[in-house]
Amino acid sequence: MDKIIIQNLRAKVILGIHDWERVTLREIIINATMYTDTSSAAQSDDISDCVNYSDMSKKLRAHAESASRMTVEALANDLAQVCLQEPRVARVILRVDKPGAVPEADSVAVEVERQNPNKG
Repeated sequence: MDKIIIQNLRAKVILGIHDWERVTLREIIINATMYTDTSSAAQSDDISDCVNYSDMSKKLRAHAESASRMTVEALANDLAQVCLQEPRVARVILRVDKPGAVPEADSVAVEVERQNPNKG
């Protein structure tokens, strides 16, 4: 299976359980590895046969910036589902990093792996 990778996509979001996190935008980092078959796209050389990484990046950012989730786990699962709404994506590994969430660490992250039930 081939991969389409979006690496270190940044978004400013409301994310967290503390009162101050519910009113303060903070940067998160999204990484998505989407499993797909690129052979049709390679043969046609036509964007309509591709998982359009530009469109997917916009969808991921838009969802993250509007979701206002309490937990990184919930947001990571949401974003995995956004990827799986693309019919060409059979499986996704989606990671959300929350830099500065723990003072002693550069970042904390949640990584989920989900599969399209119709592609399995």
